Amino acid sequence: MTMEYFETLTQSLQAQNRALPTLLIDLDNLDQNIAAVLANFPKQKGLRWVVKSLPSPELLHYIMKRSQTERLMVFHQPFLTALVPLLSETADVLLGKPMPVTTAEYFYTNLPETATFNAVSQVQWLIDTEERLIAYANLAEKLGQKLRVSLEIDIGLHRGGFSFKALFSALHTLQSYQHCLEFSGFMGYDPHVVKLPKILRSASKAFSMANTEYKRCIDLVTSQFPELCNSELVFNGGGSPTLELHKTGHTVLNEIAVGSCILKPSTFDIPSLTAYQPACFIATPILKKLNGTRIPAIEFLSGLMGFLKKKLGRSYFIYGGYWKANYCYPPDATENGLFGASTNQSLVNTTSDLAVGDYVFLRPSQSEFVLLQFGQLQPVRNQLLQAPWNLLKNY
Repeated sequence: MTMEYFETLTQSLQAQNRALPTLLIDLDNLDQNIAAVLANFPKQKGLRWVVKSLPSPELLHYIMKRSQTERLMVFHQPFLTALVPLLSETADVLLGKPMPVTTAEYFYTNLPETATFNAVSQVQWLIDTEERLIAYANLAEKLGQKLRVSLEIDIGLHRGGFSFKALFSALHTLQSYQHCLEFSGFMGYDPHVVKLPKILRSASKAFSMANTEYKRCIDLVTSQFPELCNSELVFNGGGSPTLELHKTGHTVLNEIAVGSCILKPSTFDIPSLTAYQPACFIATPILKKLNGTRIPAIEFLSGLMGFLKKKLGRSYFIYGGYWKANYCYPPDATENGLFGASTNQSLVNTTSDLAVGDYVFLRPSQSEFVLLQFGQLQPVRNQLLQAPWNLLKNY
């Protein structure tokens, strides 16, 4: 992003009647990123948006409308509860990690009112062990409802889920609980494909191996447990890091999960996502401007530090700090490591001559945690502030 871009944003922020640390969502870049996801997206594949990376009702509504899909992946029960009254009868929610059965029961016994969304038939619970499968069967019988369950399979990440060997037994057990559980498909996550050092395994080789393992699982259930199968089964996987491989490769998935890439925090500056633009920034006002950089106990070195390093000639204390984020404007802005990190008032040094009330900008390294640290999200269009967006309830 150019200096002019951040200077225009600063003017927009200064024109409002409040100055706080703000999480900005650039709608122009967001639109480009959504278009990049959809470009050449296989017509026969489903697209599911990952809520933990996009934890705002308005943000999700905006994305779902532009992409024309209402499939969501949820990782947090309070988010699921908050979404219930907001989703339509055509939405579908897949849990992205296994929930303790007590949490699932709490969800069903504390449901908000909804006119359209059916929290039983439109939710797929993720199951990673046979013990959890039986626990959910017991819950379904207790509730008097038939619950949908998706099985997590290990296709190389080794973070839990069923191995191919354990899957046969799980499917056999599921077969005996068809009166209270409905098999809805598989979920296999594969971020290791692009994160493994090339010296150990290339991305193409890792992708091929993960794809082969997933296909073995699909073949197992379709050939040996046909009574569990139907035309609506979901074979979900992928993610932002491997999205492009699934778009261009011979994937066995019929649905791909995507989230972070459309905001592109800095962790996702990877070769497979070069077509995507940063769409989220933290803007925070400068509270104090001091000459020199004075560090407790070594004040006598202040002049020398400024002489040896020009940007230490001024100190700027910002509103807040210590976010999982990297400074991006002014271009050479850095947090002062000698002074120490602060969530209250971080000390920033830069060669730029700024004033109290000017803004410093940071780029989050991830979206799922950082966005929730702010009371609202602030959309911007052409660097002009729009009506703020709320965040999903996190408790």
